[in-house]
Order: sequence, then structure tokens, then C-alpha cells
Amino acid sequence: MSGLAAHRLTVHLGQTTVLREVTLALPPGWTAIVGPNGAGKSTLLRCLAGLLKPQAGEVRLGGRSLASLAPRERAQHIAWMAQQGEATGELSSREVVQLGRLPQLGLFAEPGPRDHAIVQQAMADAECEAWAERRLHELSGGERQRVLLARALAVDAPFLLLDEPTTHLDPPHQVALVRLFQRLARQRTVVSVLHDLSLALQADHLVVMQGGQVRALGAAGDARVHAALQEVFGHALRIQRVGERFVAIPHLD
Repeated sequence: MSGLAAHRLTVHLGQTTVLREVTLALPPGWTAIVGPNGAGKSTLLRCLAGLLKPQAGEVRLGGRSLASLAPRERAQHIAWMAQQGEATGELSSREVVQLGRLPQLGLFAEPGPRDHAIVQQAMADAECEAWAERRLHELSGGERQRVLLARALAVDAPFLLLDEPTTHLDPPHQVALVRLFQRLARQRTVVSVLHDLSLALQADHLVVMQGGQVRALGAAGDARVHAALQEVFGHALRIQRVGERFVAIPHLD
């Protein structure tokens, strides 16, 4: 199944218009969605995942309306990780990750060797193997976050949508996550909402949002994208090249 795209998405939450006719096609690779608070980033991601129905417009997956797909079919193609992921604290970490196989197996099929191998690899990628048998309620926020990431990875879907996946993670694990996304993006489309702009600038592509609209979409190294990024944050930061990479630093002058 080919690309994921939004066409003229409009979302109202109460009296507030959160998305205003947003149109974009997500390119292959890793795309980071960035912008100030209230820009509509998480709302856009929820629409792309099929979890929020827009008042106008549509999301298309491989040329088909996402709304026309059965929930299981949608879940087989789009893996989702919420900003504040939920799972019962009585399950072990491994059992939580195994839940990621449900879209592929259904409720009653027994997991086979391939499913176990995918779960094991997902836990290795998310670096949470060490507490595989511990209950979720026994984990720290960062440990829990890595288990929920592994659950999303275990779906083995071609599209991986993540809302603030670096929440609760310390710098070494944030760096490990960036490297993981860069590797995963060679085989699938990864889309993440990020507040840490220096991490976001390591993605292949950036979507810069403000006021419920897309202000720029392009390569993370594109000067026009950098200009839009600086503008939507009121020039409180500047983008600087450090070696072969770009970072965002506060503009204190």
C-alpha cells in the first residue's frame, strides 16, 4: 500500500478551529511535525491515524479513504503511539508489547514463531528487554514509554505514527530513538510530533505548523524550512549548522 496523505482537513474542537484545510502528502522516510503549542500538531497526527474524524476533508491511504477502511485493516497499516499511552498496569512489559500483534493476528489466533521474533526485536529496538517480566505499573515514566514504543513497533506496520515519543526519555535514550527512527525510515514511513527541535532536525523531512495550518514542508536541511521554523517561533531561536547536522539554539541577542 502506498502513501498517506491529507486533503483539506478541517477540525473544530468546541469553538476553536484546530486544523484549517490542511493538505499534505507524507513522503517516505522520517517526517517530524513541529510548531508552537496549539499549532494543531497532535490533532493532525490523530487524523492521519484515523482516530479523529475531521469536520471536512479526508485522509487517504494508498489512494483509498481512510474512513472507508475497517478498524482492523487500518490498524494493520498504521501503528500508533499516543503522547500519554494507556495500557493496564497488571500486564507484564512483554505482554503489553505482544498486544501490538493483535491487528495482524486477530483476537483468537495463537502467535507463532514469527510473531514472537517480531516482539523480541521490537523490545530490543526500544531497549526494554531488561524488564520484560515486570508489570507496567512498576516502571518509571521513561521505561514505560519504551515499552509502549515497542508495542507500536511490534505491529510491524508500514506507517508508524508517534506523538511525542521522547517524553520521559533521558538524552542517551533520545539519541538512541533518533538513530532507531533513521534506521526504520529506510523500510517504512515514520511520522512523529516532536517538541525538541534539535531532535526534529535529524529527521528526513519537517512539517512546520502554526495556527492549524502547514507553513512549510520539506527536507530538514532546507533553508526555506528553517526560515519558516524560526518565524513560527517568533525568531526566539535560530538554526545553526554543526558539522553535517543542524541544531536549534535560543536566540538571546
